[in-house]
Amino acid sequence: MASRERMASIDAAWLQMEEPANLMMITAVLWFDGAVDLERLRAVLRERLVERYPRFRQRVVAGPGPLGAPHWEDVRDFNLDEHLSTLRVPESAGRAGLEALVGDWLGVPLERSRPLWHFHLVRGAPGGDVLLARLHHCIADGIALARVLLSLTEPVDGAAGAGADVVPETDAHASRASALGRDAGGRSEAFDAVAPFETERRPSAPGWMRLARGARSALRKGAELVREPILAGDLVREGAKGAATLGKLLALPPDPRSPLRGPLGRQKRAAWSEPIALERVKALGRTLGCTVNDVLLTAVTGALRRYLAQRGGPLEDVHALVPVNLRPLDVPVPRELGNRFGVVFLRLPVHLEEPRRRLREVAKRMTHLKRSPEAVLLSGMLELLGHTPAALERVAVDVIGAKATLIATNVPGPRQPVSLAGSRLAGLTFWVPQAGHVGLGVSLFSYAGQVTVGVAADASRVPDPAALVSAFQDELAALETLAP
Repeated sequence: MASRERMASIDAAWLQMEEPANLMMITAVLWFDGAVDLERLRAVLRERLVERYPRFRQRVVAGPGPLGAPHWEDVRDFNLDEHLSTLRVPESAGRAGLEALVGDWLGVPLERSRPLWHFHLVRGAPGGDVLLARLHHCIADGIALARVLLSLTEPVDGAAGAGADVVPETDAHASRASALGRDAGGRSEAFDAVAPFETERRPSAPGWMRLARGARSALRKGAELVREPILAGDLVREGAKGAATLGKLLALPPDPRSPLRGPLGRQKRAAWSEPIALERVKALGRTLGCTVNDVLLTAVTGALRRYLAQRGGPLEDVHALVPVNLRPLDVPVPRELGNRFGVVFLRLPVHLEEPRRRLREVAKRMTHLKRSPEAVLLSGMLELLGHTPAALERVAVDVIGAKATLIATNVPGPRQPVSLAGSRLAGLTFWVPQAGHVGLGVSLFSYAGQVTVGVAADASRVPDPAALVSAFQDELAALETLAP
């Protein structure tokens, strides 16, 4: 009989969240200069993915009874070819055809009888082959899986060892400096996250009491310094502030009704930008006296405003759910992977028309969140929800999701060019699931001195994600006009 291992409660929470119109998949699109050798790719996946991380050769099995926890079970007859396939797009389809293909696969669930991941090697795309990776969130969080994917690569010049467990810029030194550079004051854009949420083992206490006690306990222990690419600063340590924050989150009203919010379907859409020079964004930050991330998030906010204005939607502030890494980035990803992150609610000042005012307000709100315990509190809530029946968990997640309009992620990649299976990686975009019936995801991925903006959306909410990508680029140009 195959060996079994109980799934961690926070991983089970992501498994239980999945619905046909709301798949809990993490999706990455990697494009290359030229063709990728399929046999070399198969060998790399076997050696650096399947043999290194057990989850990629294990399937999920239900626990005993209706409330039994799911388990991981080894697949004795594991076949890599069931997880690696080839697709083709006609060259005449161009970028739009490739984006349509990716959008189609965003709505296709992973096969539950097998390990929950699949790679598609796409031939015929403009410029070279493309690798579409789809992985279930119950395996690991987005930051961990991004590191796993990048551990498949090696430096183009071969200077460092192949397939290092952490990507080149996540060594001990780089863990103190974001891949998105430094702010205008020379400060590292680093995020100081508290240690992972821990509940006190008191079975008689209600869940909300264990949540509050766990938050206070984690906050009292002090901060574990790790880099996180979208936020920067110190989290507060006072448990009382944690309790107050929890109450404020629960009382947060739903986001305004708009074309971006509403019922979801099974059809999805995807689009991404041409790579944008990171130095261009850094120069804006230096000139305007703000961080690189302030610039990027202000451009995202302005793009949402443009999109809503074009579609007659309300020009009111909306919340972005922002994943926050709680895992040290200067140590290898554990073989067991898993989820170790929280989220924060970032209110984007869509109502502000003038770009400079919008930038100042984004910076102000970011500063407030840098000292908030939201991430650890919501991480704890997810862990508790993993112990509840799936139907109850979905209700709770929907309540949280109603308070946000989009998921915004910012993932750092290698600072220097890398190759995979002998083919140079030209670019990458990456999306996490849009949980809680949120229908829009915006990602920012930095790699080799460039940043790519990606949009993944439900087709009924944002049928034309390329319009949002174009609006982002227009907003970045508008910010450049503010420079003296």
